[in-house]
Amino acid sequence: MVAYPNPDGLEIHFAQVAGNRDLGDLWEAAREAGVKPGTIRVWVSRGKIEPILDGEAGQYFHLPTVRAAAEGGAKHRPADPAANSRGPHAHAA
Repeated sequence: MVAYPNPDGLEIHFAQVAGNRDLGDLWEAAREAGVKPGTIRVWVSRGKIEPILDGEAGQYFHLPTVRAAAEGGAKHRPADPAANSRGPHAHAA
């Protein structure tokens, strides 16, 4: 499951018909998020976001979803920050 899912396809279609420019390519998505294009690729591979279109012409993203993912920070924040470190965590009595 994607951490930041895209809206319904019909919602995107009608927004496009109304002139809303919420779709962008990899470079536009990176600019929107304030990151490098490689970061967008990593987010896709790790399941943080997904492209709306993925084909021969490249990947296209829903820019408000990309913006939300950028503002959301890390996909997973452990309750105990030390949970990611190595070694014993219990204090000896």
